[in-house]
Amino acid sequence: MRKLKFFMLGLIPGLLLVFFILNKKGASCSGYLPNSRVIAESLSKEMVYQPEFAAEMKALSIDERFLRDSIMTKGEVDFSKSQAQKKPCPAYVLHYPKKKPRYEISFEKCAETTTFITLQKL
Repeated sequence: MRKLKFFMLGLIPGLLLVFFILNKKGASCSGYLPNSRVIAESLSKEMVYQPEFAAEMKALSIDERFLRDSIMTKGEVDFSKSQAQKKPCPAYVLHYPKKKPRYEISFEKCAETTTFITLQKL
């Protein structure tokens, strides 16, 4: 019982200290989840649009900035519809927004580029 008290006496202040230090620096673990990693890697590459995708963007009045800053950043990858193990370029399906999706985008993430294939309004 005495060992448990000493353990808790060190554990609780240590956890609080680490929590406040990491919180102050703005650190988070959300960037390590599969959805976040796919989106971050896709946004870091050159964006290439298929002609059908570009035509649908124009028809829906979606510009490249809205695609990058809202749809891609705040969207959610549907891994059940995606082909994440496809070689050489994994194919993904993304829904935006996460709740009650209005758009569905399919894209391929290659080594140097992200190729957007289809855009559908749901």
